[in-house]
Amino acid sequence: MKKPFLLVICSCFLLTLSFCQYHPEKIDKKAQALYGQAMQRAEDGNLALAVGLLQNAISIDPKYVEAYLSLGGVYGQMKNARSSVEFYEKAFAIDPVFSMEYKLPYSINLASLGEFQKALDAINELLEKKPPKNETSLKATQYRKRCYEFAVDYAKKNPSTNYVFAPKNVGGNINTAESEYFPCLTIDGSELVFTRRLNSFNEDFFYSRDSDNQWQKAKPMEGNVNTDQNEGAQNISQDGQWLVFTGCNRRDGFGSCDIYISYLEKNGWSQATNLGGRINSDQWESQPCLSPDKRDLYFASRRHGGLGGSDIYVSHLLDNGKWGDPENLGPEVNTSGDEQCPFIHADNQTLYFTSNYWPGYGDDDLYYIRKGPGGAWSKPVNLGYPINTIDREGTLFVASDAKTAYYSSDRGEGKGGLDIYSFELREDVRPFKTLWVKGQVYDKKTSKGLPSAVELIDLTAKQLITKVQTDEQGNYLITLPVGKDYAFNVNRKGYLFYSDNYSLSVESSDSVYQKNIPLQPIEVNASIVLRNIFFEVNKYVLNPESQVELDKVVQLLSENPNVKIQISGHTDNVGKPADNLILSNNRAKAVINYLVQKGIAVQRLTAKGFGETQPIAPNTTDAGKAQNRRTEMKVISK
Repeated sequence: MKKPFLLVICSCFLLTLSFCQYHPEKIDKKAQALYGQAMQRAEDGNLALAVGLLQNAISIDPKYVEAYLSLGGVYGQMKNARSSVEFYEKAFAIDPVFSMEYKLPYSINLASLGEFQKALDAINELLEKKPPKNETSLKATQYRKRCYEFAVDYAKKNPSTNYVFAPKNVGGNINTAESEYFPCLTIDGSELVFTRRLNSFNEDFFYSRDSDNQWQKAKPMEGNVNTDQNEGAQNISQDGQWLVFTGCNRRDGFGSCDIYISYLEKNGWSQATNLGGRINSDQWESQPCLSPDKRDLYFASRRHGGLGGSDIYVSHLLDNGKWGDPENLGPEVNTSGDEQCPFIHADNQTLYFTSNYWPGYGDDDLYYIRKGPGGAWSKPVNLGYPINTIDREGTLFVASDAKTAYYSSDRGEGKGGLDIYSFELREDVRPFKTLWVKGQVYDKKTSKGLPSAVELIDLTAKQLITKVQTDEQGNYLITLPVGKDYAFNVNRKGYLFYSDNYSLSVESSDSVYQKNIPLQPIEVNASIVLRNIFFEVNKYVLNPESQVELDKVVQLLSENPNVKIQISGHTDNVGKPADNLILSNNRAKAVINYLVQKGIAVQRLTAKGFGETQPIAPNTTDAGKAQNRRTEMKVISK
């Protein structure tokens, strides 16, 4: 019975000897002296000199485990993860037992290289063989384990594709030895606005214009928006007319940091105005972002009543021109951690933000959510590695093409400090590509510009996507996310509304649309084409998508109770003229029946079919025939 016990003891003793090959007391004295100098240089912040001294120590004594481990740590501080991993592994090879507790920093550098499975294996080994006794260290180790498990699981669920993450420095006309950050663009991509930190202290806004796909030399923004105080975390509206930003510790502030707004005027940007006590609290508000129609303001706040830490809020522009009370985006988005850096894309449906709570790679990760048909937000989706890393990610801006993204980083190849980079966003985390329409609304009789409301409505969901107010001269810009069919309406009291249709659900060009819109005063014989009334071929049952347009007619007649109208139906010349006349008359009656069902008195309504007798385009092309197949509304008395 004693012999096997002795064999076990001998086996364990031999196993220990095979792993415990390191004897600190036997390290060469000169190597130890160099090590001490290296540690002093590292404490002083001279990491490069520390590396040299440590490598000299190793050359004197190749078994110096502490020197290898310290090189791994110093290279990690220098963000040279590959060298860090190399020297940690050399230490492990000499004595894995002595070096076991360094599996945590080793795993972190593995994760920096995207080697998450190896990082997870390392952390599991640490927790199995030598779990930290300190509670704080144990929690940190367990946190890293969860992050690595997320990364490994994400990679399994999202197999690698041909996507290459290759950030490109936007160049010396933008980036300098100073720090540049918070990039944002107008919707046409012609102007880039960013924050630059001057003399390592003062923050001002700069801009650059695009010329032949090259950014020109950046200039300070003209006007009165830049001051001797700090201005930062800005966002320019898609039309380039408004600038919202963060100002801290100002005399007119409500809290530590407040949100301000400046407007583009003839001679530059106006003096900034505090957005007031509804938007700003006695706490911290920052990182504002305007929706493309300038009717929603998203921002981060630490105000009382939130879900914890920093939350994302939205305030809606009221009809009186003031901002409404901010609404917390709720527990579907906000958590007990920090949610920050909201960015709503030009599609007005995809919101990017950072969070240090939702499952991710560690620290602040980037996520996106989409707005559903009822306005509810989807569950946050992590943008994945390598866009997200184990380090803190910051604000992200995605251009209207839905694939070109901008961010700031202190990557080694930069000009100095933080630089602005662009990169191609991975396809599965892109927003909707967005085109746009711009032009002027004017009175058809006088040609005078008219301030008006411009609306974009999803015909299938019957949901208002965007609503913008033109300026005083009637100028407008409205975004068109591809992938859906839209009703485009322009409204002004005392005028017939204007309607158009953009079918972008199947295919779309890269074109943008210039459309100047004449509105007709409500008067006898004024008429418009109702471009969003739809029927199946040779049928007169209204398609569901017609409801959006028909409800506009109901609204017009309700607001003008003395107006009487005629609905006329028209066809192309395909088929027999007699059949076309009957079809057009039945289609006009179908519209009348809908209006009556909605409460409009039948005495105010007349239906008439004209068949193919009043074409407005040649019937020789498909496009011409499509124009001739139409429904019109004409005022017959008021």
